[in-house]
Amino acid sequence: MKVAVAYADGIEQLWLRLEVAEGTTAVEAIHQSGVLEMCPGIDLTTQKIGIYGKLVKPDTPLHSGDRVEIYRPITCDPNLVPRRDD
Repeated sequence: MKVAVAYADGIEQLWLRLEVAEGTTAVEAIHQSGVLEMCPGIDLTTQKIGIYGKLVKPDTPLHSGDRVEIYRPITCDPNLVPRRDD
């Protein structure tokens, strides 16, 4: 089945599409995508992952068309950042 792995580090955005077997988990897709080799700063022991913006556990099985996202840690205090009025 076809899935994607997405990661952005503030400078570069990666969107890697790959074919995985049925029953592949989110963390297995991340490893198979090669993103960990391309971005050695990713630490899956501390960074959260999700599917389409919803946090998931690493062992969550994927469905065809899922986009696995690796989230960066927050680097500023959201309480100190001024609000934007759009």
